[in-house]
Amino acid sequence: MRKFLLSLALPLLSASALSISAYAQNSLSPFEADYKVLYGDIGLGKAHFSLPAPEGNYYQYNFTSELSLLFLSDERSIKSKFRRTDHGLEPMVFIHQRTGTGSDFSEQVAFLKDKSIVRSNYKGEHVELPFENKLYDTMMVQLQFRQDLIDGKEALEYHMVKDNEIDDYSFKRMGEEVLNIDGTEYRTLRLEVIRDSKKRKTVVWMAPDLAYLPVRMTHFEKGDKQLDVQLTGYRFTDTAPAPLAANP
Repeated sequence: MRKFLLSLALPLLSASALSISAYAQNSLSPFEADYKVLYGDIGLGKAHFSLPAPEGNYYQYNFTSELSLLFLSDERSIKSKFRRTDHGLEPMVFIHQRTGTGSDFSEQVAFLKDKSIVRSNYKGEHVELPFENKLYDTMMVQLQFRQDLIDGKEALEYHMVKDNEIDDYSFKRMGEEVLNIDGTEYRTLRLEVIRDSKKRKTVVWMAPDLAYLPVRMTHFEKGDKQLDVQLTGYRFTDTAPAPLAANP
């Protein structure tokens, strides 16, 4: 879940009202977003998301983070390549690299739709998983999640490949809330991850005016706040998603 929240930093100018009204009602509108990451009230570092303009129906969603606490460090780079289809977003390649204190590791996932399989390599262990129905990686699922909120879909249920397994995540709407982050107010929809255990709780606040861009994400363990991710800057580009082209 932490990877999803982080996977969920350079200063950016705020988007203008014109940019928001023109492009922020589609989760595939190219954008950049920066976040600060805290452990409780202690600053750990920063995270950066970017979705450049696509090449036809093909996209690449990027994530980097740099976290540290005393002599501990954690740096990550994630790239998610996917395509847009008539049925939604379809994953293609996912690459996750982690360096820092402790053991470095990497994760590579190839989604082979034509063969109905997923080939995953996590920490040097190779597995094959079935590619059935709708399946996502832990990055591009964020964009599908946002688009589902824009489209007003009731069921927010997702199957994701994570750590050589297929995990299921579901969200429930908790109502609207106005958040103030560093003096900036955001009108948000609060959502919570549905879990069997009450020992863990994950809450995310999404801004409808920003195509449901996450404004804040908080994770609790046994009632204590463990991870808090807050938006510090965002920018939508002046390129709107093109009409869906015929896939080869």
